[in-house]
Amino acid sequence: MLVLTKAVVWRAILGLMLIHSTVKAHETVKEAAILARKLVDHSSTSIGTMATVYPVDHPTLPGHPFSIQEYYASCHNNGSLTLIFLPISRHSQNILSSPSHFASISVSAEHPAAKNARVSLMGDVTVFRDSRLVPDVDAIRACYLKKHPDARWWLPDDDKGAHISYWARFDPHDVYFVGGFGGEHYIGQIPLHLYQGSPPILESEHGVAGRILIEQL
Repeated sequence: MLVLTKAVVWRAILGLMLIHSTVKAHETVKEAAILARKLVDHSSTSIGTMATVYPVDHPTLPGHPFSIQEYYASCHNNGSLTLIFLPISRHSQNILSSPSHFASISVSAEHPAAKNARVSLMGDVTVFRDSRLVPDVDAIRACYLKKHPDARWWLPDDDKGAHISYWARFDPHDVYFVGGFGGEHYIGQIPLHLYQGSPPILESEHGVAGRILIEQL
């Protein structure tokens, strides 16, 4: 009798899953691009998981991956991200040791779970050792501080700052999106032009701090 009851329960569960799968719409790649941009641009924390690789001449961990959370701010119309580059950090040292300054930044939904969306951006980092070379540096500073007020203690060009720092820009060149469970949501690469061209939602529409400010070609 117990086996029969379990069988009935499982048939009911499978039936509900089948119904759910028939009514749940699949995202198109264009819709996935918009969702990915929203996930990154309008994160409540603007904290992503950055991954870099130890240099080949590192004494103990040559070629090993390194991953830890990092601040970012979405201050560019095309989806590039603003960073504060701290030479003291392990990521910064790994990036400088990479001939192409490669890195990746992953962002997940506010409550990470297998069913929720996440995106991984792979790209390179441009470091501006001279703030005078940063396009629209005042707007960049304001955008970054709106997302991360505590960063005022380590801003570039602050002689009293806690650490030496520089402005940097992360330019993605590859985007991988996981919308949730496979079969219900889009999973895979997103063409860069779709990600870059996804229309940003303005701050006035959603009250999101750090609206898109800078045109970056």
